Amino acid sequence: MDRLAKTICVVDIHKLQDFAQRFVVGAILDEVFADKEATGQRQPLQVILLDELNKYAPREGQSPIRETLVDIAQRGRSLGIILIGAQQTASRVAQEVVENASIRVTGRLDAAEAERSEYGWMLPSTRARARLFKPGTMVLFQPGIPAPLVFTFPFPPWATRKEEAVEDDDPFEGLS
Repeated sequence: MDRLAKTICVVDIHKLQDFAQRFVVGAILDEVFADKEATGQRQPLQVILLDELNKYAPREGQSPIRETLVDIAQRGRSLGIILIGAQQTASRVAQEVVENASIRVTGRLDAAEAERSEYGWMLPSTRARARLFKPGTMVLFQPGIPAPLVFTFPFPPWATRKEEAVEDDDPFEGLS
């Protein structure tokens, strides 16, 4: 991949089997990490977004790319690699990865998960509120803001699913 092209590259792996998904993610991470270490250049930044982070960096059990992700979490920012990991329960992700996250965003939590140490950055009152969050409500923490910030994503003004769409008459019908 030409990383200097200033483009966004999305690698869709959802149709691959688990082993193949880990292989593709591992190959991309190794390539990005090796390139950044070889050049020593922070720019251009490389942003990697991984959903279901616990699959690649589990707290318990093995993953062939766990150590690579731990290394990126610990040293990636200084090399210009930004790792964004998404996971419903932070307690299932390798502790070294969670501890090295500078920005944390949490949605609705169940009572047991809210009491875990991974959410120690939240005030007790915010943890209690997080148990009652409606879809789209989140808590954001980042070092530049002295207290966690609660926010809500607005409901999108357009259809996000086919069944939500209304088929109207063609507004251009009859125009030539």
